[in-house]
Order: sequence, then C-alpha cells, then structure tokens
Amino acid sequence: MKLEPLGDSAVVATLGPGIDAATLASVLSLSRAILASGHRAITDVVPAYGSVTAFYNPEGFGPAEGDPYDQVCRLIEACGRHPTASASPFKSRQVEIPVCYGREFGPDLALVAEHCRLGAAEVIAAHAGADYLVHAIGFTPGFPYLGGLPEALQSPRRGTPRAHVAAGSVGIGGYQTGVYPVDSPGGWQIIGRTPVALFRPDREPAALLRPGDRVRFRAITAAEFESWT
Repeated sequence: MKLEPLGDSAVVATLGPGIDAATLASVLSLSRAILASGHRAITDVVPAYGSVTAFYNPEGFGPAEGDPYDQVCRLIEACGRHPTASASPFKSRQVEIPVCYGREFGPDLALVAEHCRLGAAEVIAAHAGADYLVHAIGFTPGFPYLGGLPEALQSPRRGTPRAHVAAGSVGIGGYQTGVYPVDSPGGWQIIGRTPVALFRPDREPAALLRPGDRVRFRAITAAEFESWT
C-alpha cells in the first residue's frame, strides 16, 4: 500500500495498478474499514481504480495528536492491517439496465462494428451478453466505469469529443464501457441509450450504481424505450 497526500486534506492509498476483481475487493474492504473506524476527522472516503482516498478535517485532531496527515496515514495503515470490513463478505448487487442500441440512440454503433469487424447485431449481442463489474464512480455524478467489456468490442475513444452527450447514453472507451447519467460532454463511442435514470438528486442514494455492483445490459426496442416509465 502506497500513501500520498492529495492537497492539504486528503490521503490517497494505492492498493494495486490493475483493474480487476481482486483489487476492487481490497479497495472496498479498506473503504469500509476506514468508515467503520468512526474517526471524527474523516469527512469522506472515496473508492476508485486501485485506490482509496480519505478526506479529513485537519481541525479534527487535537494539538497533542501530531501532524494530521501522519495521523490519517497511520489510521489507514491500521485499517489495512486489520480491516473491519473483512468480517463481512463482499456481495455484489445484480443490476439490469435496458438499452436501445443503434439509430439515434447509438450513433457510433456502425463505427464500432466496422472497427471490430463485426456486424451491428453481433456488437449488440456481445455487449448485452457480458457481465460487467462497477470499478468506480466518477467523471460526472453517478457515471459508472465498468470492467468486463469483451475484448472483441474494445474500441478507441473518439478523436474529437462531443460537446453534448444525452443522459442515459451507453458508450465504449477503450477496454471499458459506461453510461452517461446526465447530459454532458463525452468522448466515448455511443452505441445505445437507456431510459433508466442512473442519477437523480431527489433519490437516496442519488446514484443508481456503486462500486462492486454487477451489471448486465438488456437490449430493448425503440418502442419499449419510448414507453418506459
């Protein structure tokens, strides 16, 4: 485990270089352990690809406790040695997301098919037939970075990002796939769109997905998309 400062009120603990299920399990375990410590100075814990960032309030430490950064590092190291969360087995939620592929919903489907030397129907079948793991949430609120994209579908990002990508758009970027939860710029290849809201500020929690979730996509028709409620 490598510890580094992030600004003047956060510590990044790097656990591994890869994007795999074993590293994600360690990330989630450490995240749970830091939260379970209940330390008054910890304000947030953010799991990411191979790392955990612990944000803290420097004023949450007494003058006799020493440098806040060193204190947080020691806390993280202790949680890493004795992760409280290890007593609870890691369980993934299974989430199904309906997607209408192609046409106006997936303007880059033909480009992905051409790059991969597949038919459009083959791209859809492969994308909807895979089992994905949520490794991180970021970029925009609720955006899931999904591992598990079939190698045959790996496609480069767009040379010029779009200024506007519609909420619900499903994209491929390199060896990952993901869903844009809100209208935003974006450089991934858009192959479809879901009618499901991945982020709603009025919902608790606001983000539909969280790290560790398992995701499957299900192809739907344009009529199903339009009638979705």
